[in-house]
Amino acid sequence: MSVRVGADAVAGAAGVTRPTVYAHFPSREHLLLAVVDRITDEAVAAMDAADLDAGPAADALMRMLDAGAQVTRRHPVLLQLIGAHPVGPQAEHDRHAPVAERIRRVIERGRRTGEFDDRLPLDWLVAATIRLGHAASEEQDAGRLSATAAQDALRTSLLRLLGAGAVDDAGTRADSSPRSR
Repeated sequence: MSVRVGADAVAGAAGVTRPTVYAHFPSREHLLLAVVDRITDEAVAAMDAADLDAGPAADALMRMLDAGAQVTRRHPVLLQLIGAHPVGPQAEHDRHAPVAERIRRVIERGRRTGEFDDRLPLDWLVAATIRLGHAASEEQDAGRLSATAAQDALRTSLLRLLGAGAVDDAGTRADSSPRSR
């Protein structure tokens, strides 16, 4: 199903007129970029509020992903609309940069403490974390996984990818001892 949101709908949701929308955003693409920036800022603020420096790194990563998911669940139509407008690899990278920096910080901390192994390149792990998050969301949106199953699949996959030790059926770490490097 394709979703189209016109300037009238945006203006109505914002409580302004259509000319006001166009006065601030000369094109649909500019409007979408502004929406991406706004949702990203909101998600990053929620992630930062999850106290990423506290507790085990795996727990911090899960708190961060949960915080981001709570924000994105509030904007499903907007995110579907944004996702329908493909962008180049550099724009995609730039779009995720604030989130990627936080993921990187948590993974690096987990490596320093021995909680995560260091056999895979850090940039790969950051990119894979973002892609797995998208995959979980897409499977849920398509109705192939329930919200709980998508969250569990994401948790289990990430903890395995990061070498965080054994995980149980709920995707939580069964052993919290540091990994040898």
